[in-house]
Amino acid sequence: MIALFRSLFAPPRHLILMLAALWLGLSLAERRAQKHGVSVEALNNMVLYSVLGYVIGGRLMFALVNLSAFTASPLSVFSINPDLFDPTGALFTSILVGFVYGQRQKLALWSTLDALTPLFATLAIGLSLSHLAAGTAFGSPTDLPWGIDLWNATRHPSQIYELAASLLIFALIWSRKVESPSGFMFLLFTALTAGSRLFLEAFRGDSTLIFGGIRLGQVLAWLILVLALFASESVRRASTPD
Repeated sequence: MIALFRSLFAPPRHLILMLAALWLGLSLAERRAQKHGVSVEALNNMVLYSVLGYVIGGRLMFALVNLSAFTASPLSVFSINPDLFDPTGALFTSILVGFVYGQRQKLALWSTLDALTPLFATLAIGLSLSHLAAGTAFGSPTDLPWGIDLWNATRHPSQIYELAASLLIFALIWSRKVESPSGFMFLLFTALTAGSRLFLEAFRGDSTLIFGGIRLGQVLAWLILVLALFASESVRRASTPD
């Protein structure tokens, strides 16, 4: 079954999963936008501009890092090759574009993030499916009976662990009442996602190691988890009458 799935969505077709998640997540976010005090039109525009920022920013950042290669062939900046892309630069540009748009439209930060949380949770599901299809974010070798054959070894199905965690987080987020204090929904999603990453990173076979063996993903997950918990406590206190 997994082999069939991977053959159907082998790169670059795995990007279809992310596009489907984007469409579904935006549809779900639209259903709750007004309950958070955010107009559907503003939400759609923010997502559209952020996606454009992601695509354009990722290519331009890659071109800047590899300036000598693009100087020799300037038109290659318009290539459809998905490998000519900087995901970190793309994410930074996307967040910056969304933030600037929200400021110009005077959108409340926490309410807007709450409205976008179903989209974020759905994209997390799409990302795990994309990882499974492309064979990325692969697991470490294992002798467990549910290991999968990948990259010449029997490995933890880390992408499936990731998918299960993302589905559970989505279910918890979607089942919560919208009446929570502004920002709480987004911070809950952030804390749950960071907590799951902290646990699941231990099964990854492609982790970046620092300081002689510490997993960078777990360090970042700890940091994000702590910040999310502190922020959620601040949001809770701010919403509680004296």
